[in-house]
Amino acid sequence: MTALDLKTPETEAEGAYHYHVMRRAIDAIDAAGGTPLTLDALAGEVNMSPAHFQRVFSKWVGVSPKRYQQYLTIDHARALLRDKFTMLEAANSLGLSGTGRLHDLFLTWEAMSPGDYAKGGEGLTIRWGWFDSPFDLALVMATDRGICGLAFAAETGAEAAMADMLSRWPKATFVEDPMAIRPDVTAAFDQTGEARLHMIGAPFQIKVWEALIAIPSGHVTTYSEIAGAVGHPKAVRAVGTAVGRNPVSWIIPCHRALRKSGGLGGYHWGLPVKRALLAWESARDEAIG
Repeated sequence: MTALDLKTPETEAEGAYHYHVMRRAIDAIDAAGGTPLTLDALAGEVNMSPAHFQRVFSKWVGVSPKRYQQYLTIDHARALLRDKFTMLEAANSLGLSGTGRLHDLFLTWEAMSPGDYAKGGEGLTIRWGWFDSPFDLALVMATDRGICGLAFAAETGAEAAMADMLSRWPKATFVEDPMAIRPDVTAAFDQTGEARLHMIGAPFQIKVWEALIAIPSGHVTTYSEIAGAVGHPKAVRAVGTAVGRNPVSWIIPCHRALRKSGGLGGYHWGLPVKRALLAWESARDEAIG
């Protein structure tokens, strides 16, 4: 059982508990400004014994608190570019080709046509619900064809996350119905079975988002590399904008796009969340490897 499990109320509660403990620890690590914190100090931040905190933390992320701190430093991004850089394939291999298996997650991909996108979601029914995730409460939205939106509320707050998602498809009909979309959410978060994605965006945005899915977990690429892969090598700024408008965070891994300098760049749901996503993936990659 992992923090990704969404199958029962008991596993949801445990996942939420583990994340909130880890969130307080991550906040303490961030506040330390790069100064390593001892196990005793971190355990004290969450009112646990050092031994219990070590067990909970290692179960959630797969590595020790000391090792995880190294993944949260600014140097981690530079190390990823040096050691885990992914060169994306040429544009002709990234054209939209309908449904198919995609990298990292078991996904079926379907993109909305440009004409339908221009209608602002008119005629679409989008169901939504709040779910526990490894990175705090997540707002997930889906059409009858699959997940179309995933937002994190850790930094922005639930109200702002909801307003952001609603504004993307202003003419759609929104219905709160978490049970209807739960199978796709479970498949995506657990990375088992098959999760369906229904991508709603302009053609250029769709190409950028498809390129992001080609980046393996634990790896990164640059905005300029993405620009070249989608056939517009000079459109780095436009690529950055499209990355920032990705409506399905984490599943479409916009957090894996970095600046050439090794800087994190921006992240729509807050840089602390981006650091946590990259650190969590690196830790899980190390634990599995």
